Amino acid sequence: MIFDPPILALLLAAAVSAVVAIAAALFAVRVLRHWDIRSGSALQIRLERRTYLVTTALKIVMVMQMAALALFVHNADRMAILFTGAMCALGTLNVNQWGMPAFLVQIGVFLTSAVWLLLNRADEMGRDYPFTRAKYAFLLLFAPLVVASAILQWLYFLNLDPNVITSCCSKLFTPEGSGLQADLSAMDPKLALIILFSGAGLLAALALFSSAGRWLHVMLGILGGLYFMLAIAAIISAIAPYIYETPNHHCPFCLLKPQYGFIGYLLYLPLFAATALMLGSGLLAALGAPKSLQQRLPAYQKRLNWSAAVLYLAFAGIALYTILRSHLILIG
Repeated sequence: MIFDPPILALLLAAAVSAVVAIAAALFAVRVLRHWDIRSGSALQIRLERRTYLVTTALKIVMVMQMAALALFVHNADRMAILFTGAMCALGTLNVNQWGMPAFLVQIGVFLTSAVWLLLNRADEMGRDYPFTRAKYAFLLLFAPLVVASAILQWLYFLNLDPNVITSCCSKLFTPEGSGLQADLSAMDPKLALIILFSGAGLLAALALFSSAGRWLHVMLGILGGLYFMLAIAAIISAIAPYIYETPNHHCPFCLLKPQYGFIGYLLYLPLFAATALMLGSGLLAALGAPKSLQQRLPAYQKRLNWSAAVLYLAFAGIALYTILRSHLILIG
């Protein structure tokens, strides 16, 4: 099973990413200790030259890891037919104790990769690379996540056993069950929809029409991260039943299946992208605008916020579309 091409691709990507992340983290320590853009020393020149190589390698790794999340979920869904009791990616991820942690950590890798790429873009806009220390300090958070993701994926795929009877969404995402999945399924649908639509509207309005104050951007970043978790909860408790047209089916993974028009991708892609943009804008605001970016950074943050606002509205619009076209009456 481990010789399946998608699994080999995921394991190879995970291993390469872990090696690059560890090397970049070790280099980041040197940057944090010795970086001084005003210095013309031989050490500084070597650091500057090496940053180009390290940054290029990291860009490739981070884009690869962002794509790996989609491949990981798609592969898990594709393999569901191999395991007794599995009907979707959730059943495959529950074949052993490593699947779900690997998936959750991969989400963290996706978001941190996107935020680092946004931070790196801002750094490259300044003639003195003002965020170099910040982006390399960020690597000290990113590297452990990538290594953990690689370890979990290897443990998960190496311990897949087709003889295991797994549990799938019909047992896990049910209000009568126990655990986090059951709690999310039992969330009041009316409250969930209020949070989903009002949250998306509020974030979009603040990003589009409010003043561009520094701490407002920081707050938007925090709210964006919080809304991401609440929106996933709302999808599980309310949007999924509308799509399946049954009040007892809450699985967030079955939404990715062709029989539902791959509607899950239309929901998740704008939500993930908007969250990454908000987190990136919030981080840049927290770092503050250096002298070399006094004019360009606010414009860059404005583009990030406006893009996030459009994506939030798209996410809410798609969610509303699924409700209007459904024959299920979930809320009286």
